[in-house]
Amino acid sequence: MDLTTVLYGVTDHVATVTLNRPHAMNSFTQEMLADFALIWRTVKQDDDVHVVVLRGAGDRAFSTGMDVKEGIDRHPNIWSRTDPGEHLSPKLNQVWKPLVCAVHGMAAGGAFYWLNEADIVVCSEDATFFDPHVSYGLTAALEPIGLARRIPLGETLRIALLGLDERVSAARALQIGLVSEVLPRDLLWERADGIARIIAAKPPAAIQGTVRAIWESLDATRTQALRTGLSYTQLGNPVGTAGVDRSSVPRDQWTLR
Repeated sequence: MDLTTVLYGVTDHVATVTLNRPHAMNSFTQEMLADFALIWRTVKQDDDVHVVVLRGAGDRAFSTGMDVKEGIDRHPNIWSRTDPGEHLSPKLNQVWKPLVCAVHGMAAGGAFYWLNEADIVVCSEDATFFDPHVSYGLTAALEPIGLARRIPLGETLRIALLGLDERVSAARALQIGLVSEVLPRDLLWERADGIARIIAAKPPAAIQGTVRAIWESLDATRTQALRTGLSYTQLGNPVGTAGVDRSSVPRDQWTLR
């Protein structure tokens, strides 16, 4: 792929995507939107990819959202404008391969396009999370709407309304369920890769069906979600049997968290 703002590589069924604009705190531009549209299309079509890890280059930030200096292209007709998430977000692009996010430093504003649709988020001890929109007189809507499906409503509103005047620490992010693990900075990427490799070793059809069933349930009633989920179990296991012999999995591969 001809990418200009990110690094991309695949090893052992794990695609590693590194936001590569550290000089601009990995903020996204129109070029990055185009890069991610291509990345998600490639990940979706490439069956050699089972899991994606997303991380940010540099020391200061995972991503601080949109690059306010360069901006992004806006259609002159307001009714023809699109949400940047249509390029950045895996689920909006019908990608059901798990996304593991490794967050360090600042994660702000548009960075939530990725975090809101990640399947697993881990962060380093120096990570901070915030949404600066209202501090600049901008309505905070798209990112908090996605965030409200991950963490309690009150926590989402606090992040959205306090803007630049408060940052969520790594410890608090763990408490409210925004992340599932906090690590020393030097272990962050290794841990994210390790989690991805554990998932990638499992039957991919079962993993992707699980991701899709759970995420699509958020847009349905409980009864509808269960009925759809039943059909996915039948699609994922057409002969009604498990994809692996469970007795063959050694106990030393079981992990506790």
